[in-house]
Amino acid sequence: MPTDATILVIEDDADIRRMLESTLSGQGYAVQQAGRGHDGLRLLAECEPVLLLVDLGLPDMDGGELVRKLRAQTAAPIVIVSARQMEVEKVAALDAGADDFVTKPFGMPELLARVRAHVRRRSSELAEPVTAVAFGDVVLDLQKHTVTRAGETVHLTPTEFKLLETLAASEGKVLTHRELLRRVWGVGYLERTHYLRIHMAHLRSKLETNPTQPRHFLTETGIGYRFQP
Repeated sequence: MPTDATILVIEDDADIRRMLESTLSGQGYAVQQAGRGHDGLRLLAECEPVLLLVDLGLPDMDGGELVRKLRAQTAAPIVIVSARQMEVEKVAALDAGADDFVTKPFGMPELLARVRAHVRRRSSELAEPVTAVAFGDVVLDLQKHTVTRAGETVHLTPTEFKLLETLAASEGKVLTHRELLRRVWGVGYLERTHYLRIHMAHLRSKLETNPTQPRHFLTETGIGYRFQP
């Protein structure tokens, strides 16, 4: 990772800021820190980060408001790092524009894995358009509109393919139920979560080695789903 790849940490706990700076610097990132939301917004305009780590419990600004303002200024991944555990708060942050949610206390290996996944996804978005996505023994060919598993064609319905395509385009990102329903079915289906549950089960049965213990189509309980190659 080049040393000019900057991560912006917006966190009011100085001990956590120091821990994150030490760990991320050791991984080759430059780290900018802010203890308040308004300071974070100012730094964002100066440092152009590849990723943001944001706490929701800041002293000067509501977490949802901060995420919306950050998202209005950057397309970089926003990962929430917060002690808040209620599903409604996680969903609200994701709907406001966050890409992921890590609950305190967290394991540093997990957080670093999330960081790498989001930075990789963002880098691919800025590079040449992706024409194929591979995971396990599955290949999704976006140009040919085909899916193969171990070299054999997998037949998906149009809705299943659109759901797969939507998830694959947001590698590592948590997509809420409402966001997936909006993208795949349309705004008139935002409450039809059973549609999503049924089609996700179909995708797992066709593309996962063990559908009951999925490795690629992961459930974020009460929130949505995440695609992990």
